[in-house]
This record gives sequence, structure tokens and C-alpha cells, in this order.
Amino acid sequence: MTALLEARGLSRSFGHVRALDAADFDIGAGEVVGLIGDNGAGKSTLIKALSGSLELDSGQILVEGQEVHLESPQQANALGIEVVYQDLALAPHLNPTQNVFLGREIPAKGVLGRLGFMDEKEMRKQAAASFKELGATVRSLTSPVGSMSGGQRQGIAIARAIAWASKIIILDEPTAALGVVQTKNVIESIKRVRDKGIAVVFISHSMPHVIDVCDRIQVLRLGHRVATYDAKDASVETLVGAMTGALDAKEGVA
Repeated sequence: MTALLEARGLSRSFGHVRALDAADFDIGAGEVVGLIGDNGAGKSTLIKALSGSLELDSGQILVEGQEVHLESPQQANALGIEVVYQDLALAPHLNPTQNVFLGREIPAKGVLGRLGFMDEKEMRKQAAASFKELGATVRSLTSPVGSMSGGQRQGIAIARAIAWASKIIILDEPTAALGVVQTKNVIESIKRVRDKGIAVVFISHSMPHVIDVCDRIQVLRLGHRVATYDAKDASVETLVGAMTGALDAKEGVA
């Protein structure tokens, strides 16, 4: 079966530092794949390459079997790829609805739309539905997100990605700033997104969360994929061993 998204032999250096060293990655439609590795393993560099935010030295990226050259995040968005980075990339002075529709505003009908007015009522309705589906606690749709808690901001960023992704969502540490209840909501939302046929790349340092929500887990070490595991067969000890090199992970290599 053709992978929905596949990376082959991606390499990228920053001066003398080789952040990606012939790294591979693959994910299918309706699949949740964990991407794990120690700090400096190359996870952030890989997702920036897959989202059009970073130019590669070499390698191929394929979407539905066709090679693509991702030169901007907008190009990745057009292919149905959305990313939630650790810094969330929200505009703090804008409200939740404005953040969800930033760059994708719905124009008002008729002459008002031609004059540049937005259909704020419809955008609020759709944003509220996205937050409800996620189970996100957003106390106000009209207050600036900069005044909200870390958990609320995380929920807004994830809801925005879910609202716009048609093929792939990449989540970078989505539960890091969340409490127990909000984390459970995010995990359940990931499963619902998967059931819609959307692929989810789940990056996390929480091995129990990775094992719980993922179908497969791919391990990066020193910029290279060193192992792939079925989540149902993985243990925290095995994953940590592969990340650190403490275990010989040959049996897990893709």
C-alpha cells in the first residue's frame, strides 16, 4: 500500500552539525504514528522539512506516491498538511476565532464581502464547533488568546489544525502544557481524527501517551530512523532503549 506521506533519505546540516542524516519516515491514511527521540535526535528538523518550513540538502518527500518539493508552509497546507508546533504559533492579540481563521477568513456575503468585511458570525459558529469536537475549554471566543492559560491556547492551536487538515496533522508535544482532563481530551480527539481517515504524526516525550494513542512508533537517533515498532508490541523500556542506543533495535528497523 502506498504511504500517504513518505520521507526518503532526508539530510540537512547546519554548519558542522548534521541534524538529519538520511532520515526516513512514513505514515498511512487514518494512522497515528509516534515520532520519538531524545533531544537533538532530529525530530524538529524533520517536521519542519515535512511542513515546508526548512530546505533540505538532499532526500525525497512523497505525498500519495508523488514526489513534492515543499518550499513553504502554505504549500504544505494546500496539500492538506497542518502542524501544531510547541510554541503554538498563535497571534496573542487576536481572539480564538480569529486565530482559527487567520489567513482563511470567511468573507461576508454580497457587497460587504467585496468591501473586505468578514462573516464573523459564521466563523464563530465553526470555531465553536471545532472547540466542542476537541473538548477544549475556551472560556471566551472574543478575548485575546494572550490572556488565556497554556492549556486553553494549546486547545485552540490543535482545534485549528483539526479544522483545516484534510490529510495529515503533525502534533509537536501536544499534551506538554495540559492537565490530566485536557490531555485525555486531546488523546480522544486524535483517535477521532484518525477515524476520519486523517493521518496524525504524534511527537511526545511521554512514552505512555505514545503507546496509548499510536498505531506505530518510529524512533529517531542522531538524525536517522533507527527503529519502527507496532505500538501494541512496544514497551516504555524498549522505546527508551532504542532512543538512547542502549538496546540493539535491529529487529525493529523498517
